[in-house]
Amino acid sequence: MTTTETGLTVQVHRVYIKATRQAIWDAITRPEWSARYGYRGLVDYDLRPGGEFKTMAGDHMPGMERTAVVVTGEVVEVDAPHKLVQTWRSSWLDEPATTVTWEIKEGQDRVCSLTVSHDVRDAPQTAAQFAGEVEGAGGGWPESLSDLKSLLETGSGMYP
Repeated sequence: MTTTETGLTVQVHRVYIKATRQAIWDAITRPEWSARYGYRGLVDYDLRPGGEFKTMAGDHMPGMERTAVVVTGEVVEVDAPHKLVQTWRSSWLDEPATTVTWEIKEGQDRVCSLTVSHDVRDAPQTAAQFAGEVEGAGGGWPESLSDLKSLLETGSGMYP
């Protein structure tokens, strides 16, 4: 996996996954997949421009009801299974919404690249969390994307 940073406003993370674009798309946009990697929240997308996005706590967020909404946002752009642009705002940080862009490109031998660009302008706490710099808050995008790669390539994530 490669991780680069463009200035202090956009984090760009790329991982190469031996899976189809559709499998990666489904893992990003469907709750039965999102519950199996990363922070394991249950995503709910209305996959049309202006549609609502939310993540519920699921079974892996201690002290929270399974259906508690922990992240909200809006779908900005959809080109399934190639590109998804959405806003992202956490329920626990007092910061403005940020923008996440997911891009899936097909490569050789059934290997696709997944690039996640997270515009964290004016959201320093969100930036620190997703860079994996907040103690006790997980490894941010690098860990989540590594977990997604493991899940799609082996059938199980990095953690039980």
